[in-house]
Amino acid sequence: MANNLLAGKKGIIFGALDEKSMAWHVAERCVEEGATITLTNAPVALRMGQLKILGDKLNAEIIPADATSMEDLENLFTKSMEVLGGKIDFVLHSIGMSLNVRKGREYTDLNYDFMQKTFDISAISFHKVMQVIWKMDAMNDWGSILALSYIAAQRVFPDYSEMAESKALLESFARSFGYHFGTRNKIRVNTISQSPTMTTAGSGVKGFSEFFGYADKMSPLGNASAASCADYCIVMFSDLTRMVTMQNLYHDGGFSTMGMNPAVLPEQ
Repeated sequence: MANNLLAGKKGIIFGALDEKSMAWHVAERCVEEGATITLTNAPVALRMGQLKILGDKLNAEIIPADATSMEDLENLFTKSMEVLGGKIDFVLHSIGMSLNVRKGREYTDLNYDFMQKTFDISAISFHKVMQVIWKMDAMNDWGSILALSYIAAQRVFPDYSEMAESKALLESFARSFGYHFGTRNKIRVNTISQSPTMTTAGSGVKGFSEFFGYADKMSPLGNASAASCADYCIVMFSDLTRMVTMQNLYHDGGFSTMGMNPAVLPEQ
């Protein structure tokens, strides 16, 4: 049900690939709530995915951009402001990829060139996005910047590998840049730590299906779906959360606070 929470607002959504993507759900909900948006992903992802379908459905222009390239990001924000008719009100960073995970490397035998690429794509790109916004003064006062994270930034999940450090870095960037944006523009910066979700990227992690079931049993409310995460993002983009910033917000059905749930124990 739409409530026009984003009526008149303009945004950029990073990272939608297909219907399983978190960013795909967020983009749909943004438009339902009255926003106008542009969509972006890396050129290689555009060739592999189904973003054109989403763009046509939402009447949203697709602007290719490698989020690790400052030149691409500057072009993205310049074109987005032209297309949308002014400064941006919200941004979603939903980008993550580990070459070591893709190659099946164990955490005790990582390739460091792969690791640096992982950090650049999954975390440093978030700082680059914010630095471009900052230098171009591309966001309206009281805007909202969000990135999607995961509890492996705080807890050990062995098969998540170097993505754990990527998410920890991502969350730190949100806090640090959040201070500067808040002081200058009243712009808020937050991360959402989402339940394990059956996305194309998530399902590539070894043992993901088994852990998905474990987390669902451990969480009193069960795993939060991609659709419910999109709802949360809408609230964070809206004026209802103008005083929330520099936070890592758990959206995980209670998993992050649990110690033990009898539901995960074998039946006697």
